[in-house]
Amino acid sequence: MYTMEDLKTNRDAQITVGSIVFFLLAFPIYFGFAAGNADGSLSGSVVADYKVNGELTYVQLDSGTEYVADGTPWMDTFNTDAVDNADEMNIVGLRVSLSYGEDENPQGGICQSGTAADTITGTATHLNFTGTGDGQNGGADGNHEVTAEWYNASMVGAEVIEGLSMDGIKEQIDSMGAGLGDHTVEISVAAQADSCTLVGGDNEDAGEEVSYVVELIVFDYTIVPVIEV
Repeated sequence: MYTMEDLKTNRDAQITVGSIVFFLLAFPIYFGFAAGNADGSLSGSVVADYKVNGELTYVQLDSGTEYVADGTPWMDTFNTDAVDNADEMNIVGLRVSLSYGEDENPQGGICQSGTAADTITGTATHLNFTGTGDGQNGGADGNHEVTAEWYNASMVGAEVIEGLSMDGIKEQIDSMGAGLGDHTVEISVAAQADSCTLVGGDNEDAGEEVSYVVELIVFDYTIVPVIEV
């Protein structure tokens, strides 16, 4: 028959064994993580569960206004040399914001024409990454954005990333300097001129004045281990 002292001894032994098992499981992950980050960087070869915390910011590369003729695209190239400390940024994308009005004038009198929507298309390109998008003025002011990205945005905000090391995650969210260099923007206009309702011809609509803002997309992040106890 067990005495109270025997039961206490057995309970203490179970607690000791449980603690040993916990440390045997947890310490390899911890020390692997610590070893992989001994230099203070976000690198590490240990495969475990991780979470990515980060924030996107936008750094202006250039801005301006151009008259873009119907059927004749406007294009320019902007280099990150124009941005201070660009080589220290994790540049993961290019954003181009376009805004435009309507310079087609409807005719009065017996013509009674209106205005037809023009299509304004923007293209953002860096290396072999390209984003294209279009918008319409519809007889009034219009605007839209175009982005080209070269990182795995799905990892940002994910609850847990499984089956990868910190190095593997970093390869997908850090451009490693690939965002430096030339970034190209192209703007084109497909103008549509309305016709007279009664007597007369078409309105004159040779293009549109388009304003643009070119921005680098910068991603600052941390990778943290997720250890469930």
